[in-house]
Amino acid sequence: MLINLIIILNYLTHLFSYFKFYFLINRSIDTKPGKKCDIFRGRWVQFPKGPYYTNVTCHHILDQQNCMKFGRPDTEFLKWRWKPDECELPFFDAAQFLKLVRGKSMAFIGDSLARNQMESLLCLLASEGDPIAVSNIKYPLSKSCLYTDYNFTVASFWSPYLVKDIDAKPTAGTANSLMNVFVDEAHEAWMSQIEKFSYVIVSAGIWFFRPQVYYENGNIVGCRLCHKKNVTNLTALYGYRKAFQTTFRTLLRLKNFKGVTFLRTVSPSHFENGEWNTGGNCVRTKPVSSKEMKLEGLYREMYSTQVEELKAAARLGRKRGLKFRLLDTTEAMVMRPDGHPSYYGKRVDENVTITDCVHWCLPGPIDTWNEFLLQMLKMEGDSSLGQ
Repeated sequence: MLINLIIILNYLTHLFSYFKFYFLINRSIDTKPGKKCDIFRGRWVQFPKGPYYTNVTCHHILDQQNCMKFGRPDTEFLKWRWKPDECELPFFDAAQFLKLVRGKSMAFIGDSLARNQMESLLCLLASEGDPIAVSNIKYPLSKSCLYTDYNFTVASFWSPYLVKDIDAKPTAGTANSLMNVFVDEAHEAWMSQIEKFSYVIVSAGIWFFRPQVYYENGNIVGCRLCHKKNVTNLTALYGYRKAFQTTFRTLLRLKNFKGVTFLRTVSPSHFENGEWNTGGNCVRTKPVSSKEMKLEGLYREMYSTQVEELKAAARLGRKRGLKFRLLDTTEAMVMRPDGHPSYYGKRVDENVTITDCVHWCLPGPIDTWNEFLLQMLKMEGDSSLGQ
């Protein structure tokens, strides 16, 4: 009987620890006294008023995500809002956001979806003014800008694997070429400057689907789809997990880093009737329900990997007084196959319109990521006042 009691107590302790961590990283918002609301669990509801901005009122939109400029004929995809199950998600308030981040700085680390989110943020803030460009980042595809009235810097650091990567055949392009990925070395683009940032939004995803050779301590340890003899075949999850481990460990080890780290969870693509290179498309015009589309396959495993590694980082971070939070955008975006550019975006390095079911139209459902982010920043502010 005593043994059974010990087992039950251990189970309850583990359960309490899990839920304590769950609410810690999700930053649930208060709805009623003594009640919490998980803003990341819900559904899309119709919102006839439409988006906060247009491609006319915001000039930060890249052609790749400028769906209306390139002739998208439908606008219904713009007339939906995220509705959490137990509360209402407050509207984005540009003035409130800038007040919260006055005198601070924010960095988006990752691939073009990280930049997609940053450009969404710039558009959402446009009603309060535009920033000036700052040319203090030497790395390609990275950018920085400053809201002078608020002394607020926002930057994006191009690092699609989060860790060091080198194209194995630079002349072959990167659409599906082999990449050398050094999973134990943080990418210099962000590592060299990140200590000064107040908030860091980390994300990674689609690039790990590509052929890769993995290096540790300068030596090849395996590969994915590399077709090399005498090299161990590893899954994409091997590199994915290692990349987040290295990123979080680097942030924990940087002596002068005092910022809050947000992990933005994986953003699913929605190719149907084929893949990106086999005629796939994404031509839906409205959201689907959670019963119609679910997170499956490698995306599901990537999501679980992210949460596991964030949990480990949060545990270590508490010892150093560093905060790690979960910006859980995945469930909401699984239900938005209508939000991608599809045929209605154009890359600056190509002469033809491509089918893009990875990035998100601006304006579009990606603006919800920054509605989430604002609520999490408000919670960080409230918690600091209570300390």
